[in-house]
Amino acid sequence: MNSDRSHELFARAKTFFPGGVNSPVRAFRSVGGEPFIVKHGKGPFLFDVDGNRYVDYINSWGPLVLGHAHPAVVAALHEQAQLGTSYGACHEREAELAQVVRELFPSLELMRFVNSGTEAGMAVIRLARGFTGRRKIVKFEGCYHGHADVLLAKAGSGVLTLGLPDCAGVPPSAVEDTLVAEFNNAESVERLFDACGEEIAAVIVEPVVGNCGLLVPEPAFLKALRSITEKHGALLIFDEVMTGFRVHLGGAQALYGVRPDLTMLGKVIGGGLPVGAFGGRRDIMERLAPLGPVYQAGTLSGNPLAMVAGLSTLSEWRKPGVFERAVGVTERLVEGLRAGAANHGLPLVAQSVGTMFGFFFSEKPVRSYRDTLSADKDAFNRFFHAMLEAGVYFAPSAFEAGFVSVAHDGEAIDFTLAVLDQGFRAAKQR
Repeated sequence: MNSDRSHELFARAKTFFPGGVNSPVRAFRSVGGEPFIVKHGKGPFLFDVDGNRYVDYINSWGPLVLGHAHPAVVAALHEQAQLGTSYGACHEREAELAQVVRELFPSLELMRFVNSGTEAGMAVIRLARGFTGRRKIVKFEGCYHGHADVLLAKAGSGVLTLGLPDCAGVPPSAVEDTLVAEFNNAESVERLFDACGEEIAAVIVEPVVGNCGLLVPEPAFLKALRSITEKHGALLIFDEVMTGFRVHLGGAQALYGVRPDLTMLGKVIGGGLPVGAFGGRRDIMERLAPLGPVYQAGTLSGNPLAMVAGLSTLSEWRKPGVFERAVGVTERLVEGLRAGAANHGLPLVAQSVGTMFGFFFSEKPVRSYRDTLSADKDAFNRFFHAMLEAGVYFAPSAFEAGFVSVAHDGEAIDFTLAVLDQGFRAAKQR
């Protein structure tokens, strides 16, 4: 594929941005090479400045369940932009979107909109501490909840992709009350509570992990977290920024039948615009200012453009059969990945939950962060570049989940399955 214009523009970008990017994984450091520069997106496809087309399995890292530039979302944004792009004041669309969210997530008795998953993560930790009067937080290896200092202990996402065990600039004092457990290992959580349960304010978890590849919870794991936290008077926080509306219309909490005390949301509820949210039990949320002593604020929170994009996205996504079609495409993709790897004698762990998927070149099951580290990263990198050359864009890291939209049903999935053989031939080379 031609990449002359992308190369030229990326060189220019490096004169303005660290590494040429505004978010680290975009730089392709994990897989090698240079990123292409997007010109536009439409449906399941991205088009770069050199005229190349790619089937997009990142979908802006999750929000675009309808694909790029869906007509309903574009129309809603056009209409709202003519009425104003930001108010810094209350408006009707905030409550309209909140009503839809609560219908799908009944555990959010009260909620608040913010501008990113990172903001939501900062807020729920502060709120949990303010409500319980305790300081310590339990998180899990490989789970990423935004780049707030307190949550950058054994984080996933770009921190794992870049091979950084910790983050420079985060003082030891910022994470001294952050305890780290192993995903899918309830005993590791019980040991922490046995040691200092009266000091633990909350357990925060991605119920389906998407930030070190896709990790699926074992049947009893999330229920065990609910039981442990209730026993010790700590809060259970589900980070459903990725999983919300994607693994199930009601998120992982509906899929697995576990009701958390607090929930983080993002991505889909903004339809591709910057947004986040957090909410939960009324008695906890009423500790927030202006009702209580826990302060949280944001000038652009509840931004009208984000609200209408979220409303139009969820309106389409909830229509009968839409979510199910996207799940079917995701399952078809995963089945194709498994079959293709098997045909080439390559060990591959590929799985999906709803419209999220992930795969590792691994001979053994992958159920925790530690398991991901033994996967064949070099095979993934060869597979990634061969697929990119063929016109299919998977996440540029072995440690990220993928996302399917309903727009992938048809030409996009057919094309992907037709060229998988090229990717697996490359992955097999040494």
